[in-house]
Amino acid sequence: MKRRAGPDRIEQRLERLRTAARGAGLKLTPQRLEIFREIAGTEEHPDVETVFRAVQERMPTVSLDTVYRTLWALHYLGLVTTLGPQQNGVRFDANLEKHHHFSCVSCGLVRDFESPKLDDLPLPADLKSLGSVLNAHVEVRGLCTRCEAEKKTDS
Repeated sequence: MKRRAGPDRIEQRLERLRTAARGAGLKLTPQRLEIFREIAGTEEHPDVETVFRAVQERMPTVSLDTVYRTLWALHYLGLVTTLGPQQNGVRFDANLEKHHHFSCVSCGLVRDFESPKLDDLPLPADLKSLGSVLNAHVEVRGLCTRCEAEKKTDS
């Protein structure tokens, strides 16, 4: 079952794209809009190939290269973040609100979760010697309930 973002959230993300694209002088082609609409409309944290397959259903002429270039352009504009590397490559996330991630090490499932306690964790002072921190989030890795249940039945 695909988890979809609500219509208000999708429209908010699309408006953010329009504003950022205008500011950066980036032309919003139909392909770029459809690629962003796909990632803005899901809570699944898709990889490039998943976005490509979904967009290709509606826009058969879109190329995998166009999807790669568009997703990285969105990343550099600050409109999506990346997760990973995961077993299936980098994953993209259009949810820029403060949140963290649970990643299943078996099937690759990624889900958002919120934690005010994790949000408030102080960063180590010696981190400054590595550079400036732009953001921080926690990625918790483990077995999802489905994989955990399958593992128990295999035992």
